[in-house]
Amino acid sequence: MSKEFHIVVVGGGHAGCEAALAAARMGCQVLLLTIDPCKIAQMPCNPAVGGIGKGHLVKEIDALGGEMGVNTDKAGIQFRILNTRKGPAVRATRVQCDKDLYGAQMQKTLSIQNNLTILPGTVDRILTHNGAVTGVRTSTGETMATQAVVLTSGTFLKGLMHIGLTHLPGGRAGELSAEHLSDCMLDFGFEIGRLKTGTPPRLDRDSINFDVMAPQPGDPVPRPFSFKTKHIPNPQVDCHITFTNEQVHDIIKNNLDR
Repeated sequence: MSKEFHIVVVGGGHAGCEAALAAARMGCQVLLLTIDPCKIAQMPCNPAVGGIGKGHLVKEIDALGGEMGVNTDKAGIQFRILNTRKGPAVRATRVQCDKDLYGAQMQKTLSIQNNLTILPGTVDRILTHNGAVTGVRTSTGETMATQAVVLTSGTFLKGLMHIGLTHLPGGRAGELSAEHLSDCMLDFGFEIGRLKTGTPPRLDRDSINFDVMAPQPGDPVPRPFSFKTKHIPNPQVDCHITFTNEQVHDIIKNNLDR
């Protein structure tokens, strides 16, 4: 074994960041392995944090000392409490984030954390002996000894991207997928399935006619996501609502077979 850690966390998304920070703050020597450290905490599908269910989860993570709520407050550009006309049980905080700023803030948080090492790499196999985890082997053949592995690979685990009718392997556009780790999990007896998510198109702001849209402002006084946040640093921006029409519906109906 070339290096030794108490815990190896595989993947640098929301879950991987929280797992790595929690373990390091407990005094463990932690390795966070991710394909591209510059893409840690990137938000490719949705720049929003929160909503029903997810918002409650982030609040719980915050109460346990996590950083997602803190970094959301630092990167938030619209704060809105949903379902204010309904009872308290179904109200939830939703924050639209500046995606670049969120990733930068979380990477800064990780970079100053004691006991945490961040390295680029893809795990091909979890190594075991007598039924216990002993290490990981990366795609380059390097091995790291560890007592536990936390998998937070997300959509990168044997990821398959659909662009129109074209299908190709990848975790995100322009990024590799983790092709061999799921085979290792099959060897261990785990059942492997596939989840599908959708990524919205990116629009040039100058190409949008905002005059025909309904503006949706945030709350007049932003309510922080984290219990630790004292003030919101960024100016707030409006969202804008669009609607489909019969022409859009016809396009969908005529292409359901695709």
